Amino acid sequence: MALHKLFQLSTLLRSTVSLTVRRNVGLSAVLFNKAKNLDPIQQLFLDKIHDYATKSKAAPGGIVDAGPSYKKGVAEEITKLQRLYGTGDLTKFPEFKFTEPQLQEVAK
Repeated sequence: MALHKLFQLSTLLRSTVSLTVRRNVGLSAVLFNKAKNLDPIQQLFLDKIHDYATKSKAAPGGIVDAGPSYKKGVAEEITKLQRLYGTGDLTKFPEFKFTEPQLQEVAK
């Protein structure tokens, strides 16, 4: 009986140690990757992301590297839509105004 209890305790201790070791190895791997230099592909990817973020903050309208042909195309499409659906600012979401209906009581 005592041997059985000792075996259960050792199994519990082994699983606890195993879990702790796995967690520490996972955490140390993340810290190790941050501490060392990234490989060139990862570094290039991060550089492009940072470059795009700075360009998107500086670009008017939020469109990065929009050339004159893109702006001309957008202007043509807005002109087409205004011709089809009437005048107004097509760059804003429309505002809807709903009136409360007049209800009348009907006699039975």
